[in-house]
Amino acid sequence: MKMIFETERLVIRKLLISDLQPFFELESNAKVLQYATGEVKTLDECKKELAELIEKYERETNDFWIYAIVNKGDEKFVGTVALVKDENGNDEIGYRFIERYWGNGYATETCKGLISYCKEIGMKRIIGNVVNANVASERILIKMGFRKVKDFISDDIGLPETMYELEL
Repeated sequence: MKMIFETERLVIRKLLISDLQPFFELESNAKVLQYATGEVKTLDECKKELAELIEKYERETNDFWIYAIVNKGDEKFVGTVALVKDENGNDEIGYRFIERYWGNGYATETCKGLISYCKEIGMKRIIGNVVNANVASERILIKMGFRKVKDFISDDIGLPETMYELEL
């Protein structure tokens, strides 16, 4: 298992084919995806996407990194974290969690760890785009020192969003 970074309670690592069931639980829940790009996926769609995400780890030119978030205590897959280049070349972060793990402070902990990791690998600036109705994620970014850059309507999901940035 290749660990990317860890926090007090979580390990962030590369996705594995054996993550299929919890990945499906994440990607098939409409509440999890209500503020995210993409539609609810079937098991077959998740199997295909998981294989594609894992294959991207080996590409030299990859700029789309999705990692598993795993609880250290019981080694349960609780969600995913993203570090991707957006269409404008910005380094964008994101995360989503299986619904039953909401409310445990994992998003704040993951975001804090991700900021440290981004500094370690030499990034100078990261962004986070948040659907305006997603108040919990907005609060996390503001708490972590992100500042509001602009409001926009997303092309992919058609909802009002705000871009936040953090200078590292």
